[in-house]
Amino acid sequence: MNALKNGLDYKQVLRDAGLRVTPQRASIITILSEADDHPNVEDLYEKTRALDDTVSVATVYRTMSVLENAGLVRKLMLDDAPARYEMMPQTDHDHLVDVESGDLVEIPGTEIAELMGRVAAELGYEIVSHHTVIRARKT
Repeated sequence: MNALKNGLDYKQVLRDAGLRVTPQRASIITILSEADDHPNVEDLYEKTRALDDTVSVATVYRTMSVLENAGLVRKLMLDDAPARYEMMPQTDHDHLVDVESGDLVEIPGTEIAELMGRVAAELGYEIVSHHTVIRARKT
C-alpha cells in the first residue's frame, strides 16, 4: 500500500492501523511513501531531518519498527547491509540485488510466486507470505 502515491491520506493510513499520528511519523511515512528506492534508516533520517529537525535517528528506528509491526512497511534484510524499507506493496513482488553496486531492483510479475506456490502445494503446503531476494551480477 503506497499511501501517498495512491492519493490516500497518510494520517488516515496511520489511524486505520491503530497508530497515533505524530509529526515524526507523518514525516517519515511521507518520505518513505514518496521514495523510489528502498532507503535504510540513515537515508530516512537524513531526508526526515530536512523536513523536521527535531527527529532523531532513534525516533526513525522506533518508527520503522512500529510501522513494520503494523503491516505498513516491509523490512528488507540483505546480507550484512543495513535493513532497507518499502511501503507494504499492494501485490507481492521480489527483489534483485546487484552484488557489486548494492542496487536493489524490484522484479515485476508473478512467475516466481506462481512457481513457489506450485512447489509448496506439491509438498502439501500453502504459502502464507513470501519474499525472494535474488543476488546477481550484471553480465
